[in-house]
Amino acid sequence: MKQADAHPERHLVIEIPHLKGTLARALVMALETVVVPSVLLAVLLHFAGLVPGLCAVLGWAVFVIGARRLLRRDLPGTLLLCTGMLISRACIALITSSAVVYVLQPALGSVLMFLIFVGSAALGRPITARLARDFVRLPAELFAHRTVNRVFVQVALMWGGSRLIDAGMTIGFLHWGVEAGLLSRGILSGLLTALTIAVCAGHGWRKLRRVPGLTLRMRWHRADDTAPASAA
Repeated sequence: MKQADAHPERHLVIEIPHLKGTLARALVMALETVVVPSVLLAVLLHFAGLVPGLCAVLGWAVFVIGARRLLRRDLPGTLLLCTGMLISRACIALITSSAVVYVLQPALGSVLMFLIFVGSAALGRPITARLARDFVRLPAELFAHRTVNRVFVQVALMWGGSRLIDAGMTIGFLHWGVEAGLLSRGILSGLLTALTIAVCAGHGWRKLRRVPGLTLRMRWHRADDTAPASAA
């Protein structure tokens, strides 16, 4: 059964969290799950060897989760997913005793993410709708709009394309050596992700503003960033 595009029973106001706070959280997450582990491995691989480098990566992943729990900070799904993938990569690389395997796994992971994003879009149940809830509280009735679902489908396709580019970039840099592959994962992949976020956010903002019965409002102060959507 197709979703209706009818106007909602109440007017919804979605407050977008404080921009600086959102960007800061995204930057911290990138440092925790991508930049620091890549730098640790690159440095220790050169001076101490593969095993110490991979053990440092595992220790860092455990430290990140443990520190957040001790400080009673949020553990968003995206962080847990990225940390889980980081741990699995390091374990597989230890088992195979190969730094190339460590760098190559994210490329395979990006291909898998491409399939997940594009597959969820093809099924009409875009995973981007679920991931968006890590940053903004969205009311359930919002997803009853066919237009809103279409926006999340489009964003899922954009993310899928981005992950495919990321995989190709990593494999290309690996031809120049493990260090080049780590550079690609630690810096260039992050830049590509940041660009994808900016493009998807701009596209989503522009499209959702046109949805009848829905108002997007940017929060400019540092009040509770997780306040739920309100009804007018």
